Amino acid sequence: MKRHPSRQNKDFQELARGKRPSILAEFWEFLKYNKKWWLLPIIIVLLLLGLVVMLGGTAVAPFLYPLF
Repeated sequence: MKRHPSRQNKDFQELARGKRPSILAEFWEFLKYNKKWWLLPIIIVLLLLGLVVMLGGTAVAPFLYPLF
């Protein structure tokens, strides 16, 4: 069953006007829908590593060194 082109355009416009989810909400929906739970630990480790690298150039660095 095909929709009339003007109806498809109207549906698209209604979706475009809606509130967009945040990147975290969108990623969470992706994980739930596609059952890609194995990605979660990888993302968490990458975020923690990025945090350590960012803090390495600050006054917190001397406190990070004993961790490694």
